[in-house]
Amino acid sequence: EFTAVQHPADDLDSDFTTTHFDFNSMHDILVKLDCLGHDDPTMMHELEKLTGIYFQDVPLDDPGVRSLFTSPAALGVTSEDILCNTGTYGVPEFGTAFVRGMLEETRPSTMEELLRISGLSHGTDVWLDNAQSIIASGTATLGECVCCRDDIMNYLIDRGVKPKLAFSTMESVRKGKGLKPEMEQAMVEAGVPEWFMDSCRKIKYMFPKGHAVAYVTMSLRVAWFKLHKPLAYYCAYFTVRGDGFDSATMILSPDTCRARLKELRDMDKPTAKDKETATCLELVLEMNMRGIRFLPVDLYRSEVSRFVIEDGNIRCPFTSLSGLGDSVAIPIVEARKEAPFLSVEDLKIRGKAGVGTIEMLRSQGALDGLTETSQLSMF
Repeated sequence: EFTAVQHPADDLDSDFTTTHFDFNSMHDILVKLDCLGHDDPTMMHELEKLTGIYFQDVPLDDPGVRSLFTSPAALGVTSEDILCNTGTYGVPEFGTAFVRGMLEETRPSTMEELLRISGLSHGTDVWLDNAQSIIASGTATLGECVCCRDDIMNYLIDRGVKPKLAFSTMESVRKGKGLKPEMEQAMVEAGVPEWFMDSCRKIKYMFPKGHAVAYVTMSLRVAWFKLHKPLAYYCAYFTVRGDGFDSATMILSPDTCRARLKELRDMDKPTAKDKETATCLELVLEMNMRGIRFLPVDLYRSEVSRFVIEDGNIRCPFTSLSGLGDSVAIPIVEARKEAPFLSVEDLKIRGKAGVGTIEMLRSQGALDGLTETSQLSMF
């Protein structure tokens, strides 16, 4: 009754039309909900179940955890072992190559510095060609740079700028609107250095410090489990965030894993799948170097989609095999509860396993000891 209809790109010769909602005429009368999925709370819930440790009881001031942001040594591995100069593989917000590079350049050692890194990594035009250059040139330190939007208002108030104008300046900069003449004039009169003003002019979006606090707090807690409860950490990580993991190809020796990882990193145009694979291999390599191994899919020990701890290692689930989804794995798990499989033929019938599934399981050694048919030979 109220939706406009138009031809795409206003092309009246187009063969089809689309609905077009006018946001400005609707936003005051409609409730909009952004329902976002978030892996980190799920990860924390898994860690709680595996360890019995409540996440709020995890300390935020563990010196070993803090050291992971500048070195992997606390994990018992070297940079050469895992092809990384930090210990933050798989740590939320600090595990990507981009942020790891920021950590290497700034070497944060305090909570305040980690908050600043979080602000820089989530802003737009805040780090590259901005704070990065300022820090590298020695013009200012990480602690002095504009990292979160709150930094602008608080700094200007400290310099004597009126609170209302300081707030308006922060809002203008964080929305990417730069500095208005009256803002620049007030900053000049307050003795604000030119590099600070130039940094504000470049910014397109800034992260709020409250968000950074929430993210860094979560990161420190996950990193604590990674350092002190490695089996539970890797088990939870691959269960919750292991997109791209394939047990058929990732149960590798460390040397093979490193070679494959270097190959992926050297690609000029990696696909989304390549990036997922590289992220998984980083965690696989690190886990192996810490003495933990993956166990292949097993017909009776593997779960549908959860990685499970077994004898100091981690058993892969059925769905860790590429192309084998829940709908294929569930009938097998349900059938084995009723009775052991008598043969491959029995698995096909009761477990509803197709030819492709049978071959994948066979390649993992999951069918070793099973005869092909249930018939007995009398001779």
